This record gives sequence, structure tokens and C-alpha cells, in this order.
Amino acid sequence: MKPQILQNISLKHYNTFGIDCTAKNFVEVKTVDELKTILEIVEQENYPSIFILGGGSNVLFLKNFDGLVIKNSITGIQKVDENNENIILYAGAGENWHQFVLFCLKNNYGGVENLSLIPGTVGAAPMQNIGAYGVEVRNIVKRVKVIDRKTQEQLWISNSECKFGYRSSIFKHQAKDKYIIIGVEFRLTKKNHILNTSYGAIQNSLHALNLQANQTPTINQISKAVIEIRQSKLPNPKEIGNGGSFFKNPEIPSSQFEKLKNKFPTIVGYPISEEITKVPAGWLIEQCGWKGKVVGNTGAHKNQALVLVNYGNAKGEEIWNLAKEIQKSVFDKFGITIEPEINIVG
Repeated sequence: MKPQILQNISLKHYNTFGIDCTAKNFVEVKTVDELKTILEIVEQENYPSIFILGGGSNVLFLKNFDGLVIKNSITGIQKVDENNENIILYAGAGENWHQFVLFCLKNNYGGVENLSLIPGTVGAAPMQNIGAYGVEVRNIVKRVKVIDRKTQEQLWISNSECKFGYRSSIFKHQAKDKYIIIGVEFRLTKKNHILNTSYGAIQNSLHALNLQANQTPTINQISKAVIEIRQSKLPNPKEIGNGGSFFKNPEIPSSQFEKLKNKFPTIVGYPISEEITKVPAGWLIEQCGWKGKVVGNTGAHKNQALVLVNYGNAKGEEIWNLAKEIQKSVFDKFGITIEPEINIVG
């Protein structure tokens, strides 16, 4: 059945910021064949722009969208291959990420537990190279299945070809408008799980679960700890509009960090290498006085300065203007440029 392209559709319930804007043209695709049909129409019609929408959790719309929004709702999880130690799973790009994590945990498949409760879809995971608590999705992605927007040819992009970086991939840069992700293969563990509990917050949370220091946690216990941490720090988009962490943690020369440490003794940093140190953007923003500050209909959240929120009626431009003010204040005080993690659409 040919999917129907709708006109003048509100995107308020399709983005976690809850920005009330309109897509001039909107279509939801649930199969690869439906997507191919739409791409054929796109080739014939002269849409000014195309936007592929997943879970809407990492996007800020600045205004009404004049082109075509394609909502990718291609779902399905299937086993590709397995042995005694590992399993390869394929998941459709439209699968809810956390539901995929829960599926893995239910079946004792390890590798995704630290990425619990991250909003969004499976397809957005490799595009953004999502990460949390010492784990990035590149650690478990085997390859990504895409469709070429122009030719409708289906291709596999290997892990190395994805050019994963910190919250980035080829899909955000070199191949941004070339491919649409339709599915992802993941390599997960069935036993001898490789656990990552290096973050102090996870250790504290596991301790609260009455797990002793010499006990090895299960992947379900690690997931539960991560969920508790995220729920305590980050606002629920269903209760208050937000897109999660708005900015990336900047990586600066270690020499610059040492100079900053002389001026700001409490500055926090994590060595990436001898030359590079990562500085938490939330700490920088908080030091500039933004944490919990309300500006009109928006502001930085009271529990996490890294999260910008919509208090009910904010427009996308209002949130973006606040973000730019925060960027300027951080640069003026620390000489550090913080870049958005959120995708700005305007």
C-alpha cells in the first residue's frame, strides 16, 4: 500500500522538546518498500528539503519545516547469527532504542546495558554514536544497513566505514544527505559479558542495590543502576520538553587545561590522551550561573545544566538563542567553545 503524504502536520508530538511547529509535508514509512516508494516520489517532486525523523529526541526545530519530513518507523528485531559466546542481532531503524535494550537484557545479551534509557531510535544510535557511562554504541555495532536516497540501492556500511567519533559518524557529516539508515546489526555477548562499571555513580548505585564490592554485577543490575542515575539527573521529556544533553563535552589541549586549572582549581577534566583532556560541559555551564536559570519559556534544568528545557510554550528559536548565550558565556569565562550535540533544523 502506497504511504500517504500529509500536508501541514504539527510536529509537536514528534519532537521531545515539544516545539509546536508544522511540517508542510509529512509521511510515515513502516517498511523499506514504503520508503523506496517515497524516495521515488521525492525524485519526481521538487521538495525544497527532506528531513528524516526518528524518535525526535535529538532535534531542535527552529521554525516550520517547508519540505518533506519522513518519519522512519521501520521496525523488527531478528537473530542473524550466533555461537556459544556471541549473537548478531538486526534491528530496524524505527525500533525504540530503550525497548531494544530491554529486549537484549531479557535475553541476557550483553553490551547495551550502559546505554539504557537513552531516548531515540535504533537508527539514530549509530548516526549520533550515542554513548553513556563509558560505553559508546560503536563498541557493539557490526554494520549499518542504508538505502541510497538517489538510487534506492541498499548497502551495508561496516563499523570502520562509519567513521565513528565522539557523538558523530559519517552519517552526520560526509554522508549526511546521501543515505537513510534502515537497520543496524549489533554484535552482543551471550556470556562472559564485558562489564563497564568504571563510573563512580554506577558503583554507588550498585552499592545501593546491596551489591558488595567483590560481587560481579549482572547486566540487568548495571542497567537498573544506569536507569536510576539518569532518572535522578535528567528530566522526563513527557513531563518537561527537552532533548537530553544539548552540548557535547569539549575536548581541549591538556596544556590549556593545566592553565585553566591554575585559574580555576576545581575544574574537572578527564584525560583522553597525553595531549587531549575532556571537560564536562555541564560543569562549565554551571560555573557560568546557568543551572536552574529560567529565561522566558526556557532555561537550563535545575538538576543538570547541560539540559535545556521547554517550560511549555518555547519556540525553537528561543531555545537556540539561550544556547548561543550559554556558548558565549562559557567562551568568555573559560576560552572554551562548546558545540551542540542536538541537531539544529532551521
